[in-house]
Amino acid sequence: MSFDDIINRFDSHSSKWDMMEKIYGVPAKDGIAMWVADMDFRAPDCVQDAVGAMHDHGIYGYYGDDASYRAAICWWMQTRHNWTVDPEAIFTTHGLVNGTAMCVDSFTQPGDGVVLMTPVYHAFAKVIRANGRRVVECDLRNNDGHYEMDFDAWDAQLDGSEKMMILCSPHNPGGRVWTREELEGVAAFAKRHDLILVSDEIHHDLVFPGAKHTAMALIDGIEDRLIMMTATTKTFNIAGSHSGNVIIPDPTLRAKFGARMMALGMSPNSFGLHMAEAAYSPAGAAWVDQAVAYIDGNRQLFDAAINAIPGLKSMPLQATYLAWVDFSGTGMTREEFTSRVEQGAKIAVNHGPTFGSGGDNFLRFNLATPRALVQQAAERMQAAFADLQ
Repeated sequence: MSFDDIINRFDSHSSKWDMMEKIYGVPAKDGIAMWVADMDFRAPDCVQDAVGAMHDHGIYGYYGDDASYRAAICWWMQTRHNWTVDPEAIFTTHGLVNGTAMCVDSFTQPGDGVVLMTPVYHAFAKVIRANGRRVVECDLRNNDGHYEMDFDAWDAQLDGSEKMMILCSPHNPGGRVWTREELEGVAAFAKRHDLILVSDEIHHDLVFPGAKHTAMALIDGIEDRLIMMTATTKTFNIAGSHSGNVIIPDPTLRAKFGARMMALGMSPNSFGLHMAEAAYSPAGAAWVDQAVAYIDGNRQLFDAAINAIPGLKSMPLQATYLAWVDFSGTGMTREEFTSRVEQGAKIAVNHGPTFGSGGDNFLRFNLATPRALVQQAAERMQAAFADLQ
């Protein structure tokens, strides 16, 4: 396969492409979908072969004996992230939004505060509120286009009613890869305020040269309150498999989570397990390395074009494929710059305010698409804001 292949995703029940016109008013005829965080690349051959083998077998029964699936997860985390995982610590949920909801449900009570470092992935706040808990927004400091943690301000903000903190690592949006020192600060903060720490690391395989991701599980002294969340879905573009892993080192927390899973009658679907096991392999690793290199090229192209427009600034990505563009320098209202992007450039993007406090002047663009579309989007953006140049 080639990452340059332009694959028509219309009429394939693609949320990203088939819902673009209905939600954003961007015409399907000539619009570019750069919102939902999935890639426009085919999954690697090893995953396709696993699905093909299921098809050839022709029986789609209940999945049993998941030892090889757990071993594949352990192999990947050890090989790619230097993290030794106990296979008994792994729970499989229906994706990590479901995993987040399960953590909120299992480890907090209605009315409890759940801390988010905002702006951050919008689904976190959605499931916190849907569970009857309170979102506590701790603002990241935007230091000249570089997000930083502000523990002193956050310490002053918390009042003791907070029971959980959700860390997005690497961060979405903004693409920050947190340093070990910053993660140690998060661990100390969680201990200081007696918070369960949920670390969503779904983007941990999509890290660009020059940055190094550290799994939160490698930070000392946090095991008794740590919940790790990982998945194959972002890495290998198989989000439709709705499969993710909640990995819990502490036996007491593990028992509590397992009891809640049992109470809700949850078990994974076999397609997700077969796909994940195939993905977490040497062949999958080779594909990821190629994908990251390709997306890095897209990132450089897009950033150069956006940063050449006066008043626009694309936050330098260290990870993820989600460009976070600041329009505050234009002096325009949010409605005006958003209209120029959606109606002028005909690009569907995520709106900044959905990511919480600090997102008002931003839009998020998905760069995991063939380079020709990124080039086209860049040219359309320059045309839509031509009067500034």
